[in-house]
Amino acid sequence: MALHLRGRGLPDGEPIEWWVVDERSREGHEYRGVLSAEPVANAETVWDGGWILPGLVDAHCHVGLGEHGAIELDEAIAQAEAERDVGALLLRDAGSPTDTRSLDDHDDLPRIIRAGRHLARPKRYSPGLPIDVEDESQLPAAVAQQARLGDGWVKLVGDWIDRSVGDLAPLWSDRVLKDAIDAAHAEGARVTAHVFGEDALPGLINAGIDCIEHGTGITDDVISLMVEHGTALVPTLINTRNFPGIADAAGKYPAYAAHMRELYASCPERMAAAWDAGIPIYAGTDAGSMVAHGRVADEVDALKEIGMSPTDALGAACWDARRWLGRPALEHGASADLVCYAEDPRTSAGVLNNPDLVILRGKVYR
Repeated sequence: MALHLRGRGLPDGEPIEWWVVDERSREGHEYRGVLSAEPVANAETVWDGGWILPGLVDAHCHVGLGEHGAIELDEAIAQAEAERDVGALLLRDAGSPTDTRSLDDHDDLPRIIRAGRHLARPKRYSPGLPIDVEDESQLPAAVAQQARLGDGWVKLVGDWIDRSVGDLAPLWSDRVLKDAIDAAHAEGARVTAHVFGEDALPGLINAGIDCIEHGTGITDDVISLMVEHGTALVPTLINTRNFPGIADAAGKYPAYAAHMRELYASCPERMAAAWDAGIPIYAGTDAGSMVAHGRVADEVDALKEIGMSPTDALGAACWDARRWLGRPALEHGASADLVCYAEDPRTSAGVLNNPDLVILRGKVYR
């Protein structure tokens, strides 16, 4: 049976009305649960009043990653279910050691946009997570391979602790970064990078990288570079709250520990400057190891703390993030992936984290 929803949309708050139908193409392919702007007779009204949004987006999470690396598929499914239950119906998986492609066959799980495996140098990232590139000259070929295996994204480790210096340091030369990012773009993929510190950022941005993850080391000069190049930022603010604990555990490397504390202290000011400068910012939690799945609402609240308006912060985890990722929001013929709220979801994480109705591929889950 067709479904019917009526309420208010965002960001404009205007009245909206949608129907959910099963549709068959001219070629005979059936599409379950798509949105229709055209009225459907005898549809069941499942929502009347309140707020109707496209499914939320976690733009940086790791379905298939656990505390010690790869996990079994049943645990990965539980992670995805935790996201679905809070209304996060589109996930950009920013690197996972577990092959979760089979989850695409589950109609009851969020859609996942994968970046393949992290690419790093040997002993320059968490053990068991990345593919180690022995010689940096091999990076362009490795990037091209991951571009073909992923869903339009490639993930680099831009910096990590270098034990020879006892602090964060870049992994790649500027020359090889340009070749690697060009290789990804030639495959039709975008590139993002894990970066905590300051030194790796200029080389990545000048090489044409599309996005920076974390970005706690951005300076005024780097912000200007990002504006010039149109580089996006996913700051994973709720994960940066773990920096003091990371520093406390790094007694063997006092310079690194001090650096992490400094990055933590300056993070709110630096992120606020990035937003004020016009850098596009999107909500990502870094869920998978140190952060539990299903916390995108907490990230939205954290974005408000760096100066984003409640509407902009929610857009960073919803309609704006979907546009950036090339996925539809609320439009005729799009998959019926919806979250509905009796209260305004911009008011608090408590409201946003508890949708009154979740519809995924046209099926009601809550």
